[in-house]
Amino acid sequence: MDGVRRWERRLFIDGEWVAASGGDRSYLVIDPATGEAFAEAADGSPADVDAAVRAASAAMDDARWLGIDPLERSRTLHRIAQLIRERQDQLADLMTRENGMPVSFAQWLEIPMAADVFDYFAALVPTTGGRTLPFSLPGPQGQYLLFTLKEPVGVVGLITPWNFPLLMPAWKVAAALAAGCSAVLKPAPETPFTALALAEICAEAGVPPGVLNVVPGGDETGAALVAHPGVAKIAFTGETATGAKILAAAAPDIKRVTLELGGKSPNIVFDDVPLEEAVSGAVFGVYLNSGQVCQAGTRVLVQETIYERFVEALAERVRQLKVGPGRDPATDVGPVIREHQLRRILGYVETGTREGARLVVGGRRLEALGPGYFVEPTVFAGVTAEMTIAREEIFGPVAAVIPFRDEAHAIELANRTLYGLAAGVWTRDVKRALRVARGVRAGTVWVNTYQVLSPTAPFGGYRQSGLGRELGPDALEPYLETKTVIVDLNEEALRFF
Repeated sequence: MDGVRRWERRLFIDGEWVAASGGDRSYLVIDPATGEAFAEAADGSPADVDAAVRAASAAMDDARWLGIDPLERSRTLHRIAQLIRERQDQLADLMTRENGMPVSFAQWLEIPMAADVFDYFAALVPTTGGRTLPFSLPGPQGQYLLFTLKEPVGVVGLITPWNFPLLMPAWKVAAALAAGCSAVLKPAPETPFTALALAEICAEAGVPPGVLNVVPGGDETGAALVAHPGVAKIAFTGETATGAKILAAAAPDIKRVTLELGGKSPNIVFDDVPLEEAVSGAVFGVYLNSGQVCQAGTRVLVQETIYERFVEALAERVRQLKVGPGRDPATDVGPVIREHQLRRILGYVETGTREGARLVVGGRRLEALGPGYFVEPTVFAGVTAEMTIAREEIFGPVAAVIPFRDEAHAIELANRTLYGLAAGVWTRDVKRALRVARGVRAGTVWVNTYQVLSPTAPFGGYRQSGLGRELGPDALEPYLETKTVIVDLNEEALRFF
């Protein structure tokens, strides 16, 4: 893998690197740390999407992937995992250029977990099957064999965001391949090259042509993929408003849809937990990946008895965070993805101040770092549940610290949201922790930790945070159809009349 130039202005369709239709559809890819373009990416058209879906359909029709022995398909996914690990440095550099994330974070978390995801789904491949079920009818003609089969749903469209440019495609590609599906992946336009690097890795590992196709592009590309009649299922990660549009667009063809959407997650701190532990958990929950994390615990709910001490300690820790380019190994918080995202974050800072929240630290663009999209990690205190910064997903490094009285009040505040992706609770009282975990309506609840994920653990949200689950055995089901087979074992044909 010798870098971006190999993939410039290219799509990956049917095992080949091809130009976008017409040969002149492209766009500039920006380095968030500099605000400058470093490469051109192909902008896939509806015609390119159609070519990719046709290639994926042909791969399904001739079973070039599903027809391989399950153990060999499992070994192929393991080889993908190994190649990801071997190319960690190159992938980390690529993601830092595209996304701006600190290279230390990419190497420590995103790349190893992406590899682990492929290893996990590789292990599931030989176990994916049906069941034999008891069944009979009354009388002498009542002997039957009933069993179920698991079969891939068909061609799947995978649409992934820019905040985790390798991990989010890995979640979807690994599950789709484990189920025996063929796929068309449309990465976010901001981060096309990491997805193309993954396609190259998959091909090198032995995934046959047409089984995984990658078509970068914007809204037009995604809309064409969702609407294509040859696509049986859509898996999307991104904002809730876009998820709702995808759900509506998929309805005419009754496509299966799984959605991992936005969040406004509460991180609840009780007064019996050591302050330093809770502050560390809040910092990790809010500022990881510059706050550009759907499950970020940006609503920090703190018991009144320790509220002021907590705010002071959190502000002090946030002031110590090093903001800078992702390529600097000492960077804690990198740039946000684009200028418009930076302006959006600063707009929320203005709104929070106008609505009466107290800006304790941060809230400014760091112009001293140059033209890149750097914003100070920010803490608001005196926040109420009705304020905009407590209700809307900011998707940036902004914490809204909200006081609560007691356990019941904490649960009520936590659930005062349209979302339900994740939550955290910090307490030394085990019974309280379990009560709160049951009381909060969220797909994942962390106790005395935050942002910890495992390939084995289903991840997804309640309410407007999505439909279905990624990861874990639950993630395979949407990619599979269940077929029931009933075999007559009787000597004579069944007669009712």
